[in-house]
Order: sequence, then structure tokens, then C-alpha cells
Amino acid sequence: MVRDMTSPRTRITKAVIPAAGLGTRFLPATKATPKEMLPVVDKPAIQYVVEEAVAAGLSDVLMITGRNKRPLEDHFDRNYELEQVLRDKGDDGKLARVQESSDMATMHYVRQGDPRGLGHAVLCAAPHVGNQPFAVLLGDDLIDPRDPLLSRMLEVQQQRGGSVIALLEVDPGSIHLYGAAAAAPTSDNDVVRVSDLVEKPPADQAPSNLAIIGRYVLDPAVFDVLSKTEPGRGGEIQLTDALQALSADESLGGPVHGVVFKGRRYDTGDRGDYLRAIVRLACEREDLGPEFREWLRGYVTEEM
Repeated sequence: MVRDMTSPRTRITKAVIPAAGLGTRFLPATKATPKEMLPVVDKPAIQYVVEEAVAAGLSDVLMITGRNKRPLEDHFDRNYELEQVLRDKGDDGKLARVQESSDMATMHYVRQGDPRGLGHAVLCAAPHVGNQPFAVLLGDDLIDPRDPLLSRMLEVQQQRGGSVIALLEVDPGSIHLYGAAAAAPTSDNDVVRVSDLVEKPPADQAPSNLAIIGRYVLDPAVFDVLSKTEPGRGGEIQLTDALQALSADESLGGPVHGVVFKGRRYDTGDRGDYLRAIVRLACEREDLGPEFREWLRGYVTEEM
């Protein structure tokens, strides 16, 4: 279907957060606890992601969940008993922090009954999203709020239409861990026009060292493409394959652009990076940072 790219853009208000994965890299911690609920300092990782969506103006959040993910819904719901206990104690600070997660956005949930990959998870959002552009945020990537990547991506989508993906320059030897983009410069220094995408290519076959990271702003045409996308790498329906089809044929749903991100990103999908994310975020907290940094310097000096 050819879209009129000159018509006024629809303001984007909906965010989709796939959260149906099993978190096997963090076993046994994730045997009974969703990986998205693992704490990063004193908040679960998923709360950082929802906060990012809300900060970018996306007040309608759909979470794609699966079996054993009920704690996600509980976290963003009211806990009247706990709130009353804190209220009776006069602990207004903790009460505000508890209520923050339930008040920040309108939350919706749908189950991905059959875990068939990220593309399939996004396709599960079609009835909720409808014929509107929307954002997708993956929970393993935490973006520092001082580097508003998602807001920039929404701005680019409003200016240029189509879909926008987040890209990060990585060491060429690591590109096999990511989807990789072939791209050309545009008039904006941080924006490229994407012409091809490959999911986790061998280093010697990658089109560039521009890696796709977990933020997308998608034209609803992606649903039509995903519904026709055959299982790809790993036997799963890959979102990268659908975006590759959109980048190859603009008439399907507009162009695909990438925002090349140079800010602070915390990867919580790997155990080592998860620990580093906690240390970095704790060091930067006003309430924890000074004392924690002093302890850390002493620990490194004395123990290492």
C-alpha cells in the first residue's frame, strides 16, 4: 500500500515493550522471577524502560508478556495494603516511590502464547496499536535519561515518516551479536538512510559496524509485513527481516532511517554488563554515589 508521505504525521502516543522472554542467561535467578524484574540498584529494570517511554511522551504502554510474568503486572498495579502500611508509618518518601510505578502510564498487557521471536511479539501488538505509528522498547537496553534517544527518534519519524531504528557503532568483531545496517548519510549528522539490514551476520559479511539496539519507532505497515514474514534466524520471526523488507521497498510503508546513538547505554541482558550497569548507575546517584564511589575506590585499591 502506498502512503501519502506529505500528509500530517500522527502524534505517537503508544509504546510496546516485549517482555515474554525466559531470561535463561540469568538462571537460576529467573526460574521464578521475570528477568525484567531483576533490580538495577533499587528499581526493576523494566521500570527504567517504562520511565523512558513516558519521558518521551508515550503515555499508553502495552507490554507483551508470557507465562510466569504476572509480577510485571503486579509491579505497575496499586498495592493498597503496602501503601496503607507506609501511610500509617508516615513514610511519605517510600509511599511516593511505591505509587510512582502505578501512576506513570496507562498500562496494558497481552500474552505472547507461542514464543516465536521478536517479530511475532511485535505482531501481537497489532490489535492494540491499530493503524498508528508506535515505539518498541526492548528491556535489555537501558538508555540514560540524560541522553534522550527515543525523543530524537520520534522527532525524526515525524519529520521523515516511515520507520526509525536506533543504531550504535560497535567494534566490527562484535557485530555478529547484533542486527547490522547498511546506511547512507543524510542532511542530519546523527541520521542515516537504511538500505539493508542483516540479523547477526558473520563479521566478514556485515554491511557495516552499525548495530541495531533495542529502540524502534515503527510505521504500522510493519504488521502487514510481519504477517507474511517467514521464520528466519533461529527459526523465529525476526523484526529485522520485516524492517529489511520495508527498507527495500518504500511503497510498503515509507523509508527506514536510523538514529546513530552516541550516548550512555546500559546493557542488562548479559550478566557482566548487568553488574556494570548497576555500578555505573549507583555511582551517578546523588543519594548513593558519593559514599559508594569512595567505597569502590578503596575496594579496587586494596583488593585488586
